[in-house]
Amino acid sequence: MSRWNDLTGGTSGEDYAARFAALARSGKDVHGEARFCAALVPPGARVLDAGCGTGRVMIRLAELGYDCVGVDLDASMLAVARQQAPQLPWFQADLAAFDPDALGVAADFDLVVVAGNVFQLVAEGTVAAVVRSLTGALRPGGLLVSGFGLDEAHLPVPPTLTLGRYEGHCEAAGLTLVDRFATWDADPYEGGGYAVSVHRR
Repeated sequence: MSRWNDLTGGTSGEDYAARFAALARSGKDVHGEARFCAALVPPGARVLDAGCGTGRVMIRLAELGYDCVGVDLDASMLAVARQQAPQLPWFQADLAAFDPDALGVAADFDLVVVAGNVFQLVAEGTVAAVVRSLTGALRPGGLLVSGFGLDEAHLPVPPTLTLGRYEGHCEAAGLTLVDRFATWDADPYEGGGYAVSVHRR
């Protein structure tokens, strides 16, 4: 059972989408993650949105010309994503056991994006398996991009994953750190409660 499911009961898709829709109507920028990814790989690149939720990031990337696939475990979130963009490929799967071949998807993504605190919200003890499975979905030279909170001020649950532990899992999976930022706007990381990490396979 994921920490996300413990938190939401797997029924929060519409509420989650409504919150971001309200932010967008108020003039807030809700596309920072997509803009960040678009600066790393050119249009036409294959992007896996791992823990895609209601599809906010992936739909924007698809609009920008990227070849996208979305994966999430929460059926309520995927229902919203499929309603908003039925033409895009959405899959329900556990990231710790994600197997692109089993879904008929080529494991040669140029970039895997893991936004929305996913690494802090997967099931206890599965972060290493998630990193391994997502690394396996990348082509050689492909990028794993993740952003997650590191303290309670940036998370809906108490943190269980430190940046040091995450880095250890990435190294064990054969990934190399390229850069790290404090925000999706690429502000320099100088410590603090949120980190966006870019690793290369």
